[in-house]
Amino acid sequence: MELSDANLQTLTEYLKKTLDPDPAIRRPAEKFLESVEGSQNYPLLLLTLLEKSQENVIKVCASVTFKNYIKRNWRIVEDEPNKICESDRIAIKANIVPLMLSSPEQIQKQLSDAISIIGREDFPQKWPDLLTEMVNRFQSGDFHVINGVLRTAHSLFKRYRHEFKSNELWTEIKLVLDAFALPLTNLFKATIELCSTHANDASALKVLFSSLILIAKLFYSLNFQDLPEFFEDNMETWMTNFHSLLTLDNKLLQTDDEEEAGLLELLKSQICDNAALYAQKYDEEFQPYLPRFVTAIWNLLVTTGQEVKYDLLVSNAIQFLASVCERPHYKHLFEDQNTLTSICEKVIVPNMEFRAADEEAFEDNSEEYIRRDLEGSDIDTRRRAACDLVRGLCKFFEGPVTGIFSGYVNSMLQEYAKNPSVNWKHKDAAIYLVTSLASKAQTQKHGITQANELVNLTEFFVNHIQPDLKSANVNEFPVLKADGIKYIMIFRNQVPKEQLLVSIPLLINHLQAESIVVHTYAAHALERLFTMRGTNNATLITAAEMAPFVEVLLTNLFKALTLPGSSENEYIMKAIMRSFSLLQESIIPYIPSVITQLTQKLLAVSKNPSKPHFNHYMFESICLSIRITCKANPDAVGSFEEALFMVFTEILQNDVQEFIPYVFQVMSLLLEMHKNEIPTSYMALFPHLLQPVLWERTGNIPPLVRLLQAYLERGANTIASAAADKIPGLLGVFQKLIASKANDHQGFYLLNSIIEHMPPESVAQYRKQIFILLFQRLQNSKTTKFIKSFLVFINLYCIKYGALALQEIFDSIQPKMFGMVLEKIIIPEIQKVSGQVEKKICAVGITKILTECPPMMDTEYTKLWTPLLQALIGLFELPEDDTIPDEEHFIDIEDTPGYQTAFSQLAFAGKKEHDPVGQMVNNPRIHLAQSLHKLSTACPGRVPSMLSTSLNAEALQYLQGYLQAASVTLL
Repeated sequence: MELSDANLQTLTEYLKKTLDPDPAIRRPAEKFLESVEGSQNYPLLLLTLLEKSQENVIKVCASVTFKNYIKRNWRIVEDEPNKICESDRIAIKANIVPLMLSSPEQIQKQLSDAISIIGREDFPQKWPDLLTEMVNRFQSGDFHVINGVLRTAHSLFKRYRHEFKSNELWTEIKLVLDAFALPLTNLFKATIELCSTHANDASALKVLFSSLILIAKLFYSLNFQDLPEFFEDNMETWMTNFHSLLTLDNKLLQTDDEEEAGLLELLKSQICDNAALYAQKYDEEFQPYLPRFVTAIWNLLVTTGQEVKYDLLVSNAIQFLASVCERPHYKHLFEDQNTLTSICEKVIVPNMEFRAADEEAFEDNSEEYIRRDLEGSDIDTRRRAACDLVRGLCKFFEGPVTGIFSGYVNSMLQEYAKNPSVNWKHKDAAIYLVTSLASKAQTQKHGITQANELVNLTEFFVNHIQPDLKSANVNEFPVLKADGIKYIMIFRNQVPKEQLLVSIPLLINHLQAESIVVHTYAAHALERLFTMRGTNNATLITAAEMAPFVEVLLTNLFKALTLPGSSENEYIMKAIMRSFSLLQESIIPYIPSVITQLTQKLLAVSKNPSKPHFNHYMFESICLSIRITCKANPDAVGSFEEALFMVFTEILQNDVQEFIPYVFQVMSLLLEMHKNEIPTSYMALFPHLLQPVLWERTGNIPPLVRLLQAYLERGANTIASAAADKIPGLLGVFQKLIASKANDHQGFYLLNSIIEHMPPESVAQYRKQIFILLFQRLQNSKTTKFIKSFLVFINLYCIKYGALALQEIFDSIQPKMFGMVLEKIIIPEIQKVSGQVEKKICAVGITKILTECPPMMDTEYTKLWTPLLQALIGLFELPEDDTIPDEEHFIDIEDTPGYQTAFSQLAFAGKKEHDPVGQMVNNPRIHLAQSLHKLSTACPGRVPSMLSTSLNAEALQYLQGYLQAASVTLL
């Protein structure tokens, strides 16, 4: 695409159409942009538009399109074409920083993100002047420009907070510090001075405080990995200023909004974070400053209101105290009983209260409430921080703290008892306090793993939790019901099993509650209880114990999916999956109605898939229904196909990308259930599975390969007779996969199935070409993964067609090739093969080469006979060689960038491991001994003499053992 006015005009029109609410106009425009995004100059046209267009909406749209384009295409993936040409890359890097700095804030943010995406790949090696260009702008004095630089630096450096330590990372951080630390410190001091100068100018203060927030965030990122020497030398400057900012109050910066945090709150929150970082990681150096920070933050907590806008500030301030109080040498600050009482009374209890804002979220924004409360993403909530502080204090003061709080808990419960309908919030706070006191260590998988000995959890459960759950009205006091259910979930390892069994019917009953939070918690609690393990690793709660509840459990779970707000509730669907898995054959009588409901749900959500976890558990549940039913009655597979194929066809025809990998997995499962031939309905689909467009998406590759393997296992003869013209297509897929380092193993899975199952004559004409392709790949890029797969393949070929056929095909490609493969690949690399079945295939294949290949006995290949036997004994007896050369780093499928749905493996659609030599050979060592015996019978004297001259003593000893075990001798 040329940089012309005509192209700018075209692009403007299409960008406008992408904003149209009518899909008939929007979709074709999106498809058009997708089709031209590979063209040269396309990104430069977008940048020109966002700079020069007269319409603001087009500028913003171009900036978002550009950022997404960079996100999808900038990373260069090995084996895949470079999606942005080099000249465009150079032009983008040359122009983007000045363009970003001169753009209005809305566009600046998009371009700043794009710079950090490019920086993640190219900085510092391929973009060495980025830092200098940014630092030079600090001199401009224009805070719109300075904030643009700071925002970009923040998005570029924040990854230092979660990267693993490595030399590369250290080098990069050092480079950044050398160029950035001093200018940042000078900017910090200058900005603080300007704040004093403009203390009465509200608009100037807003800009300056935005800068200070970004500077404080950069301080956190640059200090996270280790304490840099520069910051240690300048700690006085930073900490003194941070401390004075914490105590600063300026009326002009206060906001009237009760929800949204203002600049002052955001800055103080970040300073609390920075102080906590130093207190935790660099406590020795930070010690002189610590007491004044504790005082300032304590005052902040005592004087800050309950409004939502202070939540982040309060929770960060409490987190600071929590991180300080569990360090041994700060313990003296908290020892005094009065201090502890004061912390409990003024900080912990007030921040555990259930506020009007929480009640609102519980009722009107339940999804967010559940996410924060259940999944631990409520790191920045007051309650979570107060809980952490209780845990921190209990580390050294468990007795006194438990004592202080027990009094609070009792008085709260008494208040509740006086008038439950008015005082229910007191009980909510009491339950929360007990939970935070009792739980010392917790994991997502097991709930509480360590509890406070001073709290009697079972007694509290029986007296205060069960009565709420036993009340006849499931819709009364929904917050307390949710608390009670959460209590069961959290303390499921501490409460005795008989109490859990009493709770199960209560939880099943609460699946009918109108409150989204309550029925979601009930489903989640059941799912967690069903995964608990008892003795012998069996489930703690057995199918027999669940027998009385099966019908009501399934009815209520599926009914819960029809409640308002829960039609795609992932917790309910996960509970359905877990119930099937626990109950096994007890669900068979209900399968007809269950599969109908699941299919209807699948059809409904396939119109617009938006909840990936819900969809995943739905497909898992479908797989479980199939497995459990067909295990008891294999012929039932037909009724599942009848129920599902109509929806599957619709999903494939409408190209619902998110669901296609799942559909292939369920189809593989169904096809593998058939015993003999492939039904015609599957054969009709076969040609479509070979279409190149399906193989373009990475997420489709593993399930499609497995589906094709199922076709080959069940219907190789049908394919050879009725679809022989499709064999080149099948091999074309193999050729595409083998060329990619990420997917070559999938290519071998397919090839191995072709060799194992297809009638020999149907692939005879292609065999030589297959080997030539493999050798070309070996020459071009030889990786450990490829070698391992290649070794398994040639040994499988040898088992299937015989050792002589293997030698002949190698030598027909190039004379003496067979010897080269033995010497350069099989003998030195066989130790790398891993996996029971793979090792067995290689052992049986090599045994055939040693004992059933005449050229090995009487040509120049004979010199390789003993080294090959030695390598085979090594494969049996030596540990696996799992070393990988330094220059090889495997690309993980999940790492490929872009918006492709990554492959999500269904656990319950799993494939049984298949052993192609299982029937012929049980023990490969004994098989070797028997085969050598047979060979020595055919040519007496030869084998012992070859062994005695060159096999090493240790290997010979192992071999004697195999011969004894097989009760044979060598003649």
